[in-house]
Amino acid sequence: MKRINVSLIATLLCGLCVAALAAIPSYVSSALKDPARAKDAEADARRHPADLVAFAQVKPGETVVDLIPGAGYFTRIFSQIVGPRGHVYAILPNEYAKEDADEVALMQALVKDPHYANVTFLLQPAAQLSTPRPADVVWTSQNYHDYPDKFMGPTDTKILNEEVLKVLKPGGVFVVVDHVAEAGSGMRDTDTLHRIDPQTVKDQVTAAGFKFDGESDVLRNPADDHKLKVFDPAIRGHTDQFSFRFRKAE
Repeated sequence: MKRINVSLIATLLCGLCVAALAAIPSYVSSALKDPARAKDAEADARRHPADLVAFAQVKPGETVVDLIPGAGYFTRIFSQIVGPRGHVYAILPNEYAKEDADEVALMQALVKDPHYANVTFLLQPAAQLSTPRPADVVWTSQNYHDYPDKFMGPTDTKILNEEVLKVLKPGGVFVVVDHVAEAGSGMRDTDTLHRIDPQTVKDQVTAAGFKFDGESDVLRNPADDHKLKVFDPAIRGHTDQFSFRFRKAE
């Protein structure tokens, strides 16, 4: 039996670690170290922003759409990455705003902060997504599943995907992160469990003219059986989530 070269293995593993660290661009790491997001950073271990933002391929100087930004967790990161030459449009559908006025207040406060001077908050109809200038990236996290639901009407995912395609520059990307529903369930659980079948999302977005461009498994959780509502204390904050990137043709 051949002896294992422990030194060689250690060297190889070290090389792999360096390669993994190099996969996160320096401008992403810098944005995450911004003191202004100290409170947000408490959730970083759970939300994996470095991996996800690198996966979304957001770069300095770009225009990013944060669609349904919630409390602005990713908006703040995008703002620091794109910098003064770039811009972030945090967009909330009017219909969604009626359901969650707190998010409106949070975003209105964010854009008044000079630290986020490159962020614009827009309220607009769910079925009429638009941006003042073409976007390099459209990002939506944990909210794609809302578009088929009655409170967002009249609209649907087909309209959303077609509108996203229009606002993106040629070669731009659409990133969808959402809670996984049972395979084959389609949109059955969007309004009850707040989950959606990943294959359904892939089929819908590519049908609009996008090319599937990759996925990240950093938010996957095999312990989630996809049967609980995402707000159930037993699974909240730890749901199995898919992260898909789609690209508009050049």
